[in-house]
Amino acid sequence: MRASLLQVAVNEDESVESRRRRVAALVRDQAGADLVVLPELWTTGAFAYEEFGTEAEALEGPTYEAMAKAASEAGVWLHAGSVPERDPEGPLYNTSLVFSPSGELAAAYRKIHRFGFDKGEAVLMGAGEELVTVRLPDTVVGVATCYDLRFPELFRGLVDAGAETFVVPAGWPERRRAHWTLLARARAVENQAFVLACGTAGTHAGVPQAGHSIVVDPWGEVLAEAGPGEEVLTVEFDPATVAGTRDRFPALKDRVLGLDRPRR
Repeated sequence: MRASLLQVAVNEDESVESRRRRVAALVRDQAGADLVVLPELWTTGAFAYEEFGTEAEALEGPTYEAMAKAASEAGVWLHAGSVPERDPEGPLYNTSLVFSPSGELAAAYRKIHRFGFDKGEAVLMGAGEELVTVRLPDTVVGVATCYDLRFPELFRGLVDAGAETFVVPAGWPERRRAHWTLLARARAVENQAFVLACGTAGTHAGVPQAGHSIVVDPWGEVLAEAGPGEEVLTVEFDPATVAGTRDRFPALKDRVLGLDRPRR
């Protein structure tokens, strides 16, 4: 399976509409890939809190339309990162969109864990409530977003729902880059799954971004890692490795806590 992670630079001198067109072209350039992944809140920047309200869009808004078309034209599964979604009957949400190669919406995930410690995203956006998986031809993808990476119970829930590959778009700051790499590897090892974590480059509202998108295998080995700037990170991996790993080293079968079954 071939995946391309588009580590998009988000800078203030580029308009949202211009970046949307540019990213759509980048997606179209990935024809031949099986899966393409974009970062979190790449239209506005994850730390550009003041832009969330003004740039928020309906679920089927301009980003949805541009990404659906790009996925169809490239013939790829596209995790289009996330956008600030405006629910007409509720708050804003940090919502991820996943499209099939025909351009149909396969899934939408509202971020469950909001970052900000009682400010920023944590107060400006509502919290999602549902875990989301997407069945691709060769793997089941579990969807999470940025700050979610710090909460292992979410990933356990995705494993219980059948996930074999985690896709994690993010707007992770440079000052905590060591955590980004550590947590991506930890989620891969403890769940015996692939992790495809796609971050942004550039600077969001004065906050330098980590970049360093990363792909980790079920043993915690880094298959590919980007640098700090805008980059397309392409990697090939075998989804069958997950089943093989879980069979040879069946640690997940020894789980005791958090299960709705009697202790053996």
